[in-house]
Amino acid sequence: MDRLSNTVRPYAWGSTTAIPELLAVAPTGEPQAEMWMGAHPGAPSRIDRGAGGEEALSDVIAAHPEQELGAEAAAKFGPRLPFLLKLLAAGAPLSLQVHPNRAQAKEGYEDEERRGVPIDAPSRNYKDANHKPELICALTPFDGLCGFRPPAESADVLAALDVDSLKPYVDLLRAHPEEAALREVLTAVLTADRAEMAETVTEAAAAAERLGGAYAPYASIAHHYPGDPGVIAAMLLNYVQLQPGEALFLGAGVPHAYLNGLGVEIMANSDNVLRCGLTPKHVDVPELLRVVRFEATDTGVLRPEASPDGEELYDTPIDEFRLSRHVLAEGAAPRTLPSATPQILLCTAGRVRVGELVLAPGESAFVPARESVELSGTGTLFRATVVA
Repeated sequence: MDRLSNTVRPYAWGSTTAIPELLAVAPTGEPQAEMWMGAHPGAPSRIDRGAGGEEALSDVIAAHPEQELGAEAAAKFGPRLPFLLKLLAAGAPLSLQVHPNRAQAKEGYEDEERRGVPIDAPSRNYKDANHKPELICALTPFDGLCGFRPPAESADVLAALDVDSLKPYVDLLRAHPEEAALREVLTAVLTADRAEMAETVTEAAAAAERLGGAYAPYASIAHHYPGDPGVIAAMLLNYVQLQPGEALFLGAGVPHAYLNGLGVEIMANSDNVLRCGLTPKHVDVPELLRVVRFEATDTGVLRPEASPDGEELYDTPIDEFRLSRHVLAEGAAPRTLPSATPQILLCTAGRVRVGELVLAPGESAFVPARESVELSGTGTLFRATVVA
């Protein structure tokens, strides 16, 4: 078992205080958006096994994949950790985005490779051939957007703004079947003349500010992204407020954005993102329309399901990751974790003993496959692993 040394990513939308408060360190004044735990090549965690200093976890796994991951996981997912665990701290809205399924990712990646699109080109959509399902679990009240509302509800939202240039979208949402209505309106919003759409967004934001209440989040989004077509696209989506311990699973094709709050995020180890707006980055509308699922969905808020051994599982329909938590009460008996698969353990409250290590909030450990560990102490520990 290894204590992890992790990198904090300073993306502009990050909170300046949430991660420092969890870690009990002074804020720097700069945004601290994500702390990465895992073996992603962009910022792998580091471990020190006493053989000459810290090593990247990605290098350790690549050198001995079966030893670190277990034979079953290495055979199923290849010689790499198939998930990335994060602390995510949103101080401003993230980009509105969607992720491809595995077949779409493979097709898109191979197409861009054939066309010679550089892997680091701003217009590149597919950095790899993998899908990118993800799960966000709130540590604080957490606001986000997830999946399309029924078209009639979106029509009512837009109509209440009383903006003339939005009325054609209202008519489309009310006149067409669900899939066609959502596709036509999102296409129209993202392909409209940018100057004209900027005026529409400005009017809509002013109306949202006047209306307040349920419209306040859209005024806030527009404040961060003035004139961005994604502000109107956001009004087509379900607005979700998670309470601590609640989670959202984001499968392929589901448009979403995180707006504010601190959470534990886990995702398949992929960089494939199609953006719909709320960003200065490239928006590939034709490819986006190929990937988006144009159907109304429930928000699907997940609450953990407790097992007899005290583990609380966030049940998701994929194998690349499995997220659960242990809430350890003072004086409770120690718990032994299963050991067949690799694990990353993250403390988010209290002080939890994991074998010989003691983890404080924000501290984490990597447990290789087949290494049994015992939990004790008082606090909350998230456990990330795979289904092999």
